[in-house]
Parts: sequence; structure tokens; C-alpha cells
Amino acid sequence: MEACGMAKNERPGVDNPAFSGEEDDQHNGSVKKEVAGEAGKTSGKDLTSEEKKEKFLIMKNIVVISIAFTFLFTSYNSMSNLQSSINKVDGTASLTVLYGAFVFSCCFLPSWLLSLLKEKYTIALSMLCYSSYIAAQFYPEIYTLVPTAFILGLGAAPLWASKCIYLTKVGLRYASLVGENSDVIITKFFGIFFMFFQFTQVWGSLIASSVLSVGVEEVNRTEAEILSCGYNFCISEPTRELNSSDSSGREGPPLWQIYTLASIFLLCSLLSSVVVIIFVDPISSFKEVVGGGGEGKSSLQLLVATFNHLRHPYQLLIVPLTIWSGLEQGFLTADYTAGYVSCGLGVHMVGYVIVCYGVCDALCSMGLSSVVKVLGRVPVFTLGFLINVALIVALVYWRPLPDDVAWFFVIVGFWGVSDAIWQTQINALYGVIFPGQCEAAFSNYRLWESIGFFISYACSTAICVDVKITILIIFLVVGMTGYYTIEIIQRMGGPKKDKDGSVIPLDQLIVREL
Repeated sequence: MEACGMAKNERPGVDNPAFSGEEDDQHNGSVKKEVAGEAGKTSGKDLTSEEKKEKFLIMKNIVVISIAFTFLFTSYNSMSNLQSSINKVDGTASLTVLYGAFVFSCCFLPSWLLSLLKEKYTIALSMLCYSSYIAAQFYPEIYTLVPTAFILGLGAAPLWASKCIYLTKVGLRYASLVGENSDVIITKFFGIFFMFFQFTQVWGSLIASSVLSVGVEEVNRTEAEILSCGYNFCISEPTRELNSSDSSGREGPPLWQIYTLASIFLLCSLLSSVVVIIFVDPISSFKEVVGGGGEGKSSLQLLVATFNHLRHPYQLLIVPLTIWSGLEQGFLTADYTAGYVSCGLGVHMVGYVIVCYGVCDALCSMGLSSVVKVLGRVPVFTLGFLINVALIVALVYWRPLPDDVAWFFVIVGFWGVSDAIWQTQINALYGVIFPGQCEAAFSNYRLWESIGFFISYACSTAICVDVKITILIIFLVVGMTGYYTIEIIQRMGGPKKDKDGSVIPLDQLIVREL
């Protein structure tokens, strides 16, 4: 979204290799007029008392929304990271359903729900969908986890769409108030949001590990048990946990620990929705808010635009790398946590390891913009590629022994560095190569990344880690090949365009060649 906003002043299909569209031109034109109308104004212009109050309220709402998301994803991220360790097959199956529902939701629900409830109440309702899944942890069976995971998946796309639109709209109004470029302000607001969001992995993991570490006894593993961890791990095969079972013989942490975690996280997730309802002001309370793109297309129009966008040569080339983005996150949270950390050290250590991942991810995300300015985009993408190749090789040959505690953190720390590269730079790349097509481009991004998550979690219940690592390598290599191809085409002048300056769709290019 940040990069998308930064491309608004360019002409789609002329200044950039992207399709041009009448609706997007109209939207871009409105933004240009808004920015042009503020030309000559400075950020130090005098504001009336009413404008100062409105400026304060906008900043207050940005912080409140960020805090609400922190409560919600502190709960959800931690609980989802633990599913493959505490609920084994049922938990991982529920995550598969979750991302399947998310793919469906991306295509149909955001525009419809936003037109019905507007941004504020769409955020609040979608947050309650997350609470239903966390509540299911009190009785984690397949018939409670799967339906609530489906509900969560349906609410996920409207939640993120409404958040993006809210931040964009109030960013435009704030820019109008202070006399600054709207792109700069919108980028600043998204930066504030993600500063809060990136640390949700840290807070949630600290809570989870603190609870799960109580009463853990050191248990010596046999050589056979150690050999079943890591590259040879299969989630469908039972393994002895370090804090193994309760009086009923049930594997995993004691029930009182699960109930304690579920209680804390359910309270946090419900609190997030309450915070939004009570403290967030609706968009209608601000004056002269310029449309941010949320009401531009109906669900059907956006669905058609999303799949029509696949005709763009760049979109087809970037699909494998976008799927990789979902695959690598799913592998870390489902397979690395279960097959390496939980199997090698115990489920109580999963949270501590994820803390390291979250800190490295957050710090690198904040510093990457400066690195890209110095080195350029291609070296940064290449760095992410080389880090992941090295990590994958390490995961093939390394055996997760309980004595090698430091290596569990080193591997996940570097994985956080590479993930920061993928999350920030793939988002930015979509904005750079598809300006004027924000809705369709980022709808494709959410769709294909969700498919990556879906593949990762679906495979977790069916195949072992060795096969999953092979799948990771294939998508990483193919994805980087597609990315390098885009960069080469860019340096050669971009894809072919028609006489109006619009990119020629791939199917038309093939017909011309034939």
C-alpha cells in the first residue's frame, strides 16, 4: 500500500509499464488535484483551532487502530504459531481451511462489507471473527477448529482492506490540513502502523512461552527420537513432547496451560474490537476526506479486474515469488516450529524462538528503506535469496539437538531478516510496476500469498519436511527467475505498449506472434 500510494502521481500505461484504466485514471486525477491544490503550502501553515483538533484526532485514530491490531495479532499470531505443536494435525488442518477461506474472502467480501458497514465497523466485526477461532482453543477438536478457522478466514480480507482504506483516507485529509504531499503522509501513517504490528510476534510469544515453561522438566531424548526431528520430521507421526502429557495420556502441554493461554488471548482479541468501537472515529467525522479507493469497484468488478490483471506480463512473472512469500512464512510457523523447535527442544521454547524471529524481522523492516536507497532493489532481493538458500541447506543437514540451543535462534533470526526483505520489497515492487492499478495489483498480491499459505498448511498434514523443503526450493528459484526477468525487461525499456502507451496484454502478444 505504501508503494502504491507513492505511484499516484505517475500516469498509468505511460510513465510505467502497467495497464491503464479509466476508473484508475479518474481516481489518480482526484489525488493529483488534491495535491496540486496544496501546492505552495508548507507544513508550517497556520491552522485554526478546529483544524488543530481535527489533526490531533487523526493522529489519535492512527495510534488507536495500531494498538487494537497489536492486541488482536498478539493473540492470533501466537496461537497460530503453536497450532502445529499443541494441536498437531487438527490445528494445522484448521490453518489450511483458514487460508482457503481467506482466498475466497479476498475475491468477494471486502467491497460488499465496506459498502454495508463502512471502515470502522468492518474492522470491529472482522476482529470478532478472529476471536471465534481463539475461543475454539478451549475445546480444540476438528469440529470446533475448522468452522471457526473458516469464519476467521472470511473476516481477514475485509479487516486488512478496511484498515488500508481508513489509513489512506485520513492520510489524504491530514495532508490537506498541514499542506504536505499526501504520499509522504500516507507512507508515514503506514510506517506508524507497522511499527506497532511487527512487534506482535514478540509480545505474544513472550506470553506463550512464559505460560508453557511452567513446570517443564528436563527429559532425555533417545537417538531414535532425535533422528525423527528436523529434515526427517512428519507432523502426522506422533512424537514425545518434552512436557508431554496430562493424566489422560493426552500429548502436548497440560490443559491448564492451554486454557490459560486461550483466556489471555481471547481477552486481548475481544479488547481489540472494543477499542475500535469506543475510541476510533468514523471516516464521516472528518471533513473533505478524499476517496481512498475503497468504494471504487464492486466485489464482482474487483474480481474481474484481479483476474484480468493476470494478462499483464509482469503479474504472471511475479506470481511464483508472491506464492513463495506465503510458503516461507507458513513453513516457519508450521514446520520449523513443530519439526525443529518443538521436536528438538519442546513446545515451551517455540515462543522464545519466535521472539527472536519477530525482533529481527521488525528491526530489518524498519531499516531496509535506507539499504535500498544505497544498494538498489536488485541487490536486496538477491540478498534475501542467498540467505534463504543458505538456511534451507542448513535445515537439510542440521539435526536439532537439545544441546544446540543457539542454532535454533540463529536460523530463525536470519529467517526473520529474509522475511523482512520479502514482505517489504515484494509489496514495494507491486506498487512500482503496477501504478494506477492498486486495487487489482494488491488483490493479486493477497490472493497469491494466501495460496502460498494454503499450500504450506495443506502440505503439513500430508507430507514430511523433506518434501516441503524441496517445494520451497522450487518456488524460490522459479520466483527469483521471474523477478530477474522483470528487472531485465525494465532495463530494456519495459514491456511492449500500444500506440496509446498502454501495456499490451500477454494473450494479445501471443496472438501477434502467431
